[in-house]
Amino acid sequence: MTLLSLENLTVRRGECPVVDRVSLTVGEGEFVGLIGPNGAGKTSLLRGALGLLPHEGRSSLASLAPAARAKAAAFLPQGRDIAWPVTVETLVALGRAPHGGADDGAVEDALERMGLQGYRTRTATALSGGEQARVLIARALAQETPLLLADEPVAGLDPEAQIRTMEVFAALAAEGRAVIASIHDLGLAARQCSRLLMLHRGQLVADGPPAEILTDERLAEVFGIKGFHADTPDGPVFQPTGVVR
Repeated sequence: MTLLSLENLTVRRGECPVVDRVSLTVGEGEFVGLIGPNGAGKTSLLRGALGLLPHEGRSSLASLAPAARAKAAAFLPQGRDIAWPVTVETLVALGRAPHGGADDGAVEDALERMGLQGYRTRTATALSGGEQARVLIARALAQETPLLLADEPVAGLDPEAQIRTMEVFAALAAEGRAVIASIHDLGLAARQCSRLLMLHRGQLVADGPPAEILTDERLAEVFGIKGFHADTPDGPVFQPTGVVR
């Protein structure tokens, strides 16, 4: 089942297209990594797909009424600020708002997935930045939508939390949902994502399995880097090793 369809999606900043005629579909069971250098259009693509930015072309999500969209897709923006000094459990339960109220099972599942069971009564604003980020991810998980769009969800997390979060997203895909996450760590993307979308100057220049996308030629052209690739018993490994321009 298709959970997101984009047809010639274009987002402009003034007259300049920051997302340029992007077409794609995302279906159940996919963990899609959205990659590209700074300014490639990753955030604008996610926001345009959700109808949060003026756009041209068609997005299946943006065409939905707000209430239906909130049940179809959860969005985790880059911002990690928590404004209210409420408990972690209360904040995570806000993810149930599109469904009309709290669901103890959904909230508990989200807390467990993010390793926050022991934090439920703590004040969210008193937590560290990385802990707050995990709470906001849990809030998005509690929304229990078929699709999750996450903008740099592992930025600012320590290595263990980064890996665990990516594993949570992979598990959601294995359960039949889908995740689209913008990711700067190409090693994590190569290891955990089932599919990569590579953006460059607003255009979708590559789409496919990580091994087919992270080629020496594309890495040099799009990122200006070279890297080390290896298949290991624990899965694929990718590490940037130098710059080429």
